[in-house]
Order: sequence, then C-alpha cells, then structure tokens
Amino acid sequence: MLSQQTIDIIKSTVPVLEQHGVTITKTFYQNMFNEHPELLNIFNKANQQRGRQQTALANTVLAAAKYIDNLEPIVPVVMQIAHKHRALGILPEHYPIVGENLLKAIKEVLGDAATDDIIGAWANAYGVIADVFISVEEDLYQKAEANGGWRLFKLFKVAKKVEENAEITSFYLVPEDGSALPGFEAGQYITVRAKAPGEEYIANRHYTLSQPSNANEFRISVKREDACDPKGVISNYLHNNVNEGDVIEVSAPAGLFTLDNSDNPVLFVSGGIGVTPLNTMLQSIETGRDVTFVHTARNENVIAFQEQIETKVNELNGKYRAFYSDSEGYITKEVLAPYVKENTELYVCGPTPFLEAVVSIAKELNIPNDKIHYEFFGPAMTLKAFANA
Repeated sequence: MLSQQTIDIIKSTVPVLEQHGVTITKTFYQNMFNEHPELLNIFNKANQQRGRQQTALANTVLAAAKYIDNLEPIVPVVMQIAHKHRALGILPEHYPIVGENLLKAIKEVLGDAATDDIIGAWANAYGVIADVFISVEEDLYQKAEANGGWRLFKLFKVAKKVEENAEITSFYLVPEDGSALPGFEAGQYITVRAKAPGEEYIANRHYTLSQPSNANEFRISVKREDACDPKGVISNYLHNNVNEGDVIEVSAPAGLFTLDNSDNPVLFVSGGIGVTPLNTMLQSIETGRDVTFVHTARNENVIAFQEQIETKVNELNGKYRAFYSDSEGYITKEVLAPYVKENTELYVCGPTPFLEAVVSIAKELNIPNDKIHYEFFGPAMTLKAFANA
C-alpha cells in the first residue's frame, strides 16, 4: 500500500506529466536501449521510430498518476498491456530495468524540479504498479499453460502458404512436435518471433488468428508492406523468405479484442487487413444473431476473404456491404446509419485514421461507448473520439 503522502505527491505530478510525458518516455527508451540493447530483441523497432510506443507509455504513466489512489478505472488498459507483454515474453526480471531507467528519465527531463521526494514517491508507486503487472502476467502465463499452451515461444512449421490477394498471404502453422493446439477466442492473436536477413535484432510481431479455433493449425493472414522499413520487416520476411516446411517461433494466443456473448445485433466494420479478427469473429457465430458486415478496402483487387464472409453472412441471414475507398471515398455516417439498430454492438478494426473516423461516426449515431469495440495495430493508444469521454 502507498502512503497518503506518496499518493499526494504522485497526483501533484499530473500537470508535469501532461506537459513533459512524451519527452520523458522518449528519454527513457533511448537510455534503456543504450544500456540494455538486448531488449531490442523484445520491443517493436517500428513503433519506436514512429513514436507510438513512447506515446502509449506516456499515456499509461499519466493514467497511473491520475488514478494512483484507485487503479480500478485503468484495469482494462492494464489487462490489454499485460496480454501483449505475455505474448512478447516479458518476465519479472525486466521490470527493475524499466523502473531504474524511467526514474532516471524523469530526473533527466525535469532536472531540479524532480526533487528527492518526487523521485522517491515514483519509485514506490512504480514498485506497486510493477508488482500488479508481474502478478497479472504470471496469471496469464499459467492460464495459457493450463489451456494446453506454453509459456514463451514454441516452434511451428508452415504447413501451407496461400496467397489471398495481391497484398495478403495466409500461413497455416502446425506445432513442429505434433502436439494439439490450445483453444482460443475469435479475435485473439499470436506473436511471431523471427530475425529477418540483415537485421541485428530479433523482431516480434502480433498477428491475428484469421480462422476459428481448431486443434490442428493456426492461420495468420499477413499483409505485405510496400516499403521494407521497420514497420514491415517481419511481414515482408514472411512473404519473401518463409515457405512451406519452414519453421518459425510462435507464442500462445493472447488478446482481449473478442466477440461478446450477447444476443445483441452486431455490426462489423473492417478496414483493409483489419478484416482478420472480424472475419474470425463472424465465422464463430452460430445462427440466431443479427449480423451486418461492412467490408472496406481500397479496391476489388485487395479485398480479402470476400467470398467466405459473404457466404457466412448469408448463412446467418445477415447483411453484407463491400465498400471501396478508391471509387467511393471515405466511409461516412450515411453509409453506416442504416445498419445501426437498438443495442448494436460495433466491432471495428483497421488503421488508426480509419478507427478514428468510424468511432467518431459511431458516437454521432449515438452508439454508447460500452458498445464500441476496437483494437489498434500496435501499442494501445487513445482514440481522439474517446480522449475526453
């Protein structure tokens, strides 16, 4: 437990964190990787270069400061981060390294304003928060093992490689040891761990499982990136270098972006490769639920799983709409309004600008926040539409 004095000091730093939070986290990552370059085998280099990891951490630190006396409001964020940590193989021994460098970064950025009392309070607070994460993540590791999974990474063989369209290829993965697979919830992801040619460090990338759970194989469907920058280093490696019969390292399934079990109408709105979790959710639905799928892509050449989605929607007596941005522009309120009913559960996945647009439209259509479900590609961020919610 934290003392009231510690809580008061932490809360007093909120204005400073609002102003300098991203600078602190940028400094933190730079210093930590300088001292511990081996951690570059875990952290996503692309998210570092684009500033997304720094912003996400700054948001998390700020939220922890605001709610240090009652962490209940940030439990969903903690759980989302914990799932990603478990899928990356984050372990208890990593937390002291993070804590030491975070405190150093606060001192470096704030200078004399970071008094001994402030540093001491944040050291105590970090210890409590780290213990929460360690406990939650250990529970997730144990649950994965109890479900027939594994703790860190396991070798999988590529049983089949199928080109879905000009951009997307599916990889069917089976355990090299021939063991049965654990079940997973539609919408969850696995982590692929690999070292691409010419890269100094191992890279880890999350990929949604793109077909419903079965005991024999995982399927991931991977979009080729136009430029082989850090954003696409593993995706392009899979496309260019990994073939049937090859072996890669894979984590057990993780993630919280899963389909609710209510009878409410469900509206899926996908953007590009964001179709993968939504299609898996759709395929897992049995009869008796009102389903609509708005399937967006640039054009007909790059739309994925269209026939499969249409077939399933028809089986469910639902509605399907393909929307092509090259010819129809951006998705609008008028496009989605006809599909929104009372108690509609909205599931949306796609690039961040697409998410921003669809969630903003959903709020205009008076869909309650608790019925808007989405997931980012990459670190957990805050959508502008929810920033002041």
